[in-house]
Amino acid sequence: MITKTDTDRPDEGALTQLLRDAGLRPTRQRIAIASLLLDGRHRHVSADGLAREIAATGQHMAGGTVYNTLNQFTEAGLLRRVTVRNEHTVFDTNTSHHHHFYDAARDQLVDIPADEVLLACLPDAPEGHDIQSVDILINIAPKTSS
Repeated sequence: MITKTDTDRPDEGALTQLLRDAGLRPTRQRIAIASLLLDGRHRHVSADGLAREIAATGQHMAGGTVYNTLNQFTEAGLLRRVTVRNEHTVFDTNTSHHHHFYDAARDQLVDIPADEVLLACLPDAPEGHDIQSVDILINIAPKTSS
């Protein structure tokens, strides 16, 4: 668990070590993003949303840097990528196995614990392949009055 300083931000030394342990060089930008995302809270963020959050802290970071860092964190196992529409990706700080509801009206993901989704039968993987994981995204919408 990452410890926090008096400002309720994760300790920079712990973040630096976490990045090194994940095989990433702890650059200023990576530490800034890690301090927002890797504090133990479970969050779902888009690259654009995180860029706005970073700007709100008074820091400047190019959108490409934010997106590339999110992808690097994902490849290192620090985040999990969830594709909710063909070109819309959200990054999940909860890397444990779980599923999601997606509310398109609010563009929001909601976690579903893995043990709350039961699959009775999976098809065999195509020849030469193994199933590595199953991720379920359940699309939801507000109820309409009848």
